[in-house]
Amino acid sequence: MSKSSKPPKNTDGRMSLGDHLRELRNRLVKSVLAIVLCMIVAAFFRDQLLHFLMKPLPACLPNGQPKPGVKHCAQVAVIGVTQPFNLTLKVCLLAGLVASVPVWLYQAWAFISPGLHKHERRYSLTFLGLGTPLFLGGVTCAFLLLPTTLEVLGSFTPIGAQQILPVDNYLNIATRMLLVFGLAFEFPLLLVMLNIGGVLTGKRMLGWWRGMVMAITVFAAVATPSADPISMLALASPIWILYFMAVGFALLNDRRRQRRNPDAGLSDEEASHLDLSVTAVEGAESVAASAPEGASPTPVASVPAARGEQVDDDIT
Repeated sequence: MSKSSKPPKNTDGRMSLGDHLRELRNRLVKSVLAIVLCMIVAAFFRDQLLHFLMKPLPACLPNGQPKPGVKHCAQVAVIGVTQPFNLTLKVCLLAGLVASVPVWLYQAWAFISPGLHKHERRYSLTFLGLGTPLFLGGVTCAFLLLPTTLEVLGSFTPIGAQQILPVDNYLNIATRMLLVFGLAFEFPLLLVMLNIGGVLTGKRMLGWWRGMVMAITVFAAVATPSADPISMLALASPIWILYFMAVGFALLNDRRRQRRNPDAGLSDEEASHLDLSVTAVEGAESVAASAPEGASPTPVASVPAARGEQVDDDIT
């Protein structure tokens, strides 16, 4: 074998631990490079992005009064010498994470897909096509809820006190809400991935519905900075709906898989069904016994074919 020849590529997805770690490193590097590239592009539009993100802020008018339709306002301030540079980094990082969603979602799927069957890998484009709008939908939902969240938080300001809101503090809240809402909308898609990979069944997911509804509600209450039920329900309600949609898809997928393979739903410890029915045996067949040279073979009538070898051994 020549030195230039390479071993055949493993097509069944089996890799050693070292190969898995190298694959994970490569996927992470590609994702980070995509985020950094989007950050560099976003740096040229930092002023427009910062102005867009600050729209939900309840800033006071020049006379110190709130805007029409707003009960509370705050004096927006930048505190510290390095804060403007930190604000630029945060805005660019947030824009890079959101803009590079298709890249790092695809890298996450590409890391998992080698362990799937060939007919299951075709869902890559579907996963990417659904994952991107789901994440952006969560980000949009969070951005629309930011004014309500800030107004509720500002309502706790003591009477007669002027609220001074550092922009850095506001961006921390906005960034957390945008990313948490976006990732939360990906949770049902993760369940669908696990069902396609054969890890979770639709029946098991449906049996978890009470715990899932409670867990999603608690997560929404913790993830939203404000204590109002509107923000909590605005995050929990879409995830509830998406969860039950994922359960419905999993049940249909399991039913389709059951039609193709009746043993697909069995666990590793469960034995498949054994067919113990008796089948009819074909009729007997005549086998010619061996004879010395020159003599005519002696026919052995009605000797079953399955015992032909035994008859030959007895005669010889």
